Amino acid sequence: MKNIERYKHFNNYLKNKFGERTLKICIDGGFTCPNRDGSKGVGGCIFCSARGSGDHIKNYDISKQVQDYFQSYRSKRANRFIVYFQNFTNTYDCIDNLKMKYDSALIDDRIVALAVATRPDCICEDVVKLLKSYSKKYYVWVELGLQTSNDYTGDLINRCYSSAQFSSAVKLLNEYGIDVVTHIMIGLPNETRNDLKNTVSFINQHNIQGLKIHSCYVIKGTKLADMYTNKEYVPITLDEYLEEASYVLTHISPNIIIHRISGDAPKDLLLAPEWNLHKKWIMNGLDKKLKQENLFQGMYYKI
Repeated sequence: MKNIERYKHFNNYLKNKFGERTLKICIDGGFTCPNRDGSKGVGGCIFCSARGSGDHIKNYDISKQVQDYFQSYRSKRANRFIVYFQNFTNTYDCIDNLKMKYDSALIDDRIVALAVATRPDCICEDVVKLLKSYSKKYYVWVELGLQTSNDYTGDLINRCYSSAQFSSAVKLLNEYGIDVVTHIMIGLPNETRNDLKNTVSFINQHNIQGLKIHSCYVIKGTKLADMYTNKEYVPITLDEYLEEASYVLTHISPNIIIHRISGDAPKDLLLAPEWNLHKKWIMNGLDKKLKQENLFQGMYYKI
């Protein structure tokens, strides 16, 4: 019996778009963030490690990172690839430097897409025009970290931008026809189901093409780790996470592609929760829940 697709899987989307399996090459472009370097704040977001979201990526010459990938066994698993600028804020530089960095990665004919992770407050028209210039040859999308629509939580996690700035960035990217992928986090400090409900509703009010759902986990050396140690923060359980993720999927627009269901915690840095190390528990648990309760993406969607 054929498995029913209960939400729009990113891998299936890529296969349909490019006709075959397509993999990401994760790049560290040597960027920082305005809430790290003092221009808007220091220390970065309270859950983010010193290495940023890509703890597994090494920072060295960009072209060499791509070359090394293609010389590794990983490149044998597909014929088409996406260059993904992942760590920190990958539009936080002058236009000339941004172009130099992006060009340094787009050096192989097997690369078919450019993905750039950034912050809403680091999106301006000049940056968007530069990104649009690559769309003649590559599929281009921009990833914006929202995490939550609650600006009080945003202040608590040291996000240093508002939800209104997110809206402005999405609008500008929409005007230039660049796809937007949004990141949200389940289990942020002091967040309730009502906060998550508002975040999902907020996303549904925007023209968003993709969504990444992350669990809030505790990394050594972070402000969140201090809160956890001082018993000021308690991570959610796996069952709670599956319940909340199911809510997101059933209430989000059925047209949005789900790029990720849970973040990948670095094993050597993770303090809690331990279940975050077991991706199969999360994926299988969610699939089981959706099947048992006959749940589908967007079944309760409304603007």
